[in-house]
Amino acid sequence: MRVFVAGATGAIGKQLLPRLLAAGHEVAGMTHRESSRALVAELGATPMVADALDPDEVAGAVARARPDVIVHQLTAIRTVDLRHFDRSFALTNRLRSEGTDHLLSAGQAVGVRRFVAQGVGSYAAYTRTGGPVKSEEDPLDLTPPREMRETQAAIRHLEEAVLGAEWTEGIVLRYGVFYGPGTSMAPGEEQFELVRKRKFPLVGNGGGVWSFVHVADAAEATVAAVEHGRRGVYNVVDDDPAPVAEWLPALAQTLGAKPPMRVPRFVGRLFAGEPGVVMMTEVRGSSNAKAKRELAWVPKHPSWRHGFAT
Repeated sequence: MRVFVAGATGAIGKQLLPRLLAAGHEVAGMTHRESSRALVAELGATPMVADALDPDEVAGAVARARPDVIVHQLTAIRTVDLRHFDRSFALTNRLRSEGTDHLLSAGQAVGVRRFVAQGVGSYAAYTRTGGPVKSEEDPLDLTPPREMRETQAAIRHLEEAVLGAEWTEGIVLRYGVFYGPGTSMAPGEEQFELVRKRKFPLVGNGGGVWSFVHVADAAEATVAAVEHGRRGVYNVVDDDPAPVAEWLPALAQTLGAKPPMRVPRFVGRLFAGEPGVVMMTEVRGSSNAKAKRELAWVPKHPSWRHGFAT
């Protein structure tokens, strides 16, 4: 098939392009920087330079590629200030709302038969009531902290737009927390360094349940969705959802660091805001049963326990 990947030079994109090509697909990779054209070409894809927030540029790039499938991996996440969560995600929120609409419009014009988009299965995606692990049938969190409302609204917009596009097979992949090459959770990168330097404390009871996914496994699941995914939502996470009180000390030990400091909720709120407290104490994990069943996908890193170590 002809596959158009928007966000071709992001953490997922750099893993995804070579895998799509190895599977025999013809791939066009969209990036917004002229300087990234060479990287897309090095990965083996046809470079397309366009501003994802400019509908005419997006329409032109998609029209030139004439894809069978569009893969939407657009984000612009840099350093995240948990106290000002929506401010940190402002550009990504536009890419998830305006960017999604532009890609869908461009895809409809050329008749793409499948549209696969990056959703979110982490940081308070699911309702924070009931059991610790959620399936795709469970409701999303409709009452996020005030500092996360714009981000949650953009995530909902993406899902509603993609799943509501009746002219194509709309698929949303709710990825877990990424770790591995090109992510903030890799040796020498932001999150690992905070843990190593003991600047990532355990807040409250650490009861928030996180689901992780190695970025390479996320890319493999995306290829499976491109090839035979069906309309709907898939959680793309590993087999081992775990509370912060379990995975954070284990990560510190893996990095050769001292155990994380423990602080009460009110102290955590001072340095991480309400979003940080919620993520440490209340979020729910995700089940990957549907993705394994319908996409025939099996993560090569089934648990963060071994994944972090490697």
